[in-house]
Amino acid sequence: MNLKSHLDTLKLRHANLESKISAEDRRPRPDDTELTRMKVEKLRLKEEMERLKMS
Repeated sequence: MNLKSHLDTLKLRHANLESKISAEDRRPRPDDTELTRMKVEKLRLKEEMERLKMS
């Protein structure tokens, strides 16, 4: 997989997590554990994208 397609895949996963986080946040009783897990994963993806852009 080349760098551009890898970045595109990471961006898509990041956007999907953003949607899932928003949906979970709108629920009457959001699952805080799941929200935290998704936010940590989203941050990890963002950091990986930044790292790849620098190389």
